[in-house]
Amino acid sequence: MSTDTATRFLQSDFWASFKEAHGWKALRVTAEGEESLSVMTRTFSLKIKKASLAYVPMAPELREGESHEAYITRLCDIAQKMRPRLPADTMFVRYDCPLDFADIAGREQYVRETEKLAREKKLPLRVSPVAVQPPDTTILDLQKSEDEILAAMKSKWRYNIRLAAKKGVEVSCYHGGEADFAEKFDEFYRLFELTSERDGVSFHAKEYYQDLIERSSRLNEGEAGESNKKPLISLYLAKHEGDYLAGIITLFCPREAVYLYGASGNVKRNLMAAYLLQWTAIQDAKAYGSPCYDFYGMPPTDDENHPMHGLYLFKTGFGGKILHRPGSFDVPLQPASYRCYILAEKARAVFFRKIVKKLKGR
Repeated sequence: MSTDTATRFLQSDFWASFKEAHGWKALRVTAEGEESLSVMTRTFSLKIKKASLAYVPMAPELREGESHEAYITRLCDIAQKMRPRLPADTMFVRYDCPLDFADIAGREQYVRETEKLAREKKLPLRVSPVAVQPPDTTILDLQKSEDEILAAMKSKWRYNIRLAAKKGVEVSCYHGGEADFAEKFDEFYRLFELTSERDGVSFHAKEYYQDLIERSSRLNEGEAGESNKKPLISLYLAKHEGDYLAGIITLFCPREAVYLYGASGNVKRNLMAAYLLQWTAIQDAKAYGSPCYDFYGMPPTDDENHPMHGLYLFKTGFGGKILHRPGSFDVPLQPASYRCYILAEKARAVFFRKIVKKLKGR
């Protein structure tokens, strides 16, 4: 188990301010003996009353030499210490813990042991039925040379990158504030809508993604030098003879790079534009100085029956290290309200997974 890889960006002030502009309340909480944590809260109506939840993304980190019991006890303690800063009707605190496992068996054992320890020690900690952040990913080491990165890919992936370039696929990078950014973003969002219709992927409103990129660009205005690097969020588009084929949104930070969102059209798919898109972003992330590239979310195993099996093959083919995270853990603050919320959350998940997707033929 390691705790040195991606999505720590979710604890940044930039991400907190962005989420606050899109329906969340963000605050910084420093419990005794703890580093400052970014906590986000959301309040919603349950018809007869209002209720809130608190979410701590990718924190707190495991301390050196800290035991499993000590860590989950600390989660419960932090939740209680931050309680006076939270809305009075907060039902629970949900953590996405930055714990990485090399295999599924290790991840599952950790979750089982967490449940067992919580029962034995009478800790108010529960395994959440829903993971907020994708629990399975693959991480590419960017500290290797480009030749080493290419050599670690599957041969078909190297071939597809060369094929796209040879056939004339052009990849361009765009940032908010540029003269043609709005036009290029419209092209990306059109591809995003096609992807949703084809693959059943849900997404936010257009303004959500556009605001994310534009905020990053404003943050980086006038910045220079290694010490001044701020989160850089970019739009990449692949084009061939006037046709926009695919696009991705990426994040570069000094500690990590992350492939956040992707979209592709339905024409010229034989040109393998998605492979050249990723390779261009990987090269740029390496040049920026990010030590790793997180492909951010995929099925847990190479299961041919999984509806997203193609995504697993695509992301793992670049040669990264597969990691599995334990998902989310909850500390209930109002047990009765929490139980009702979890029942509703489970029912919603079943509805979308079993009913909506079947009605759409997926």
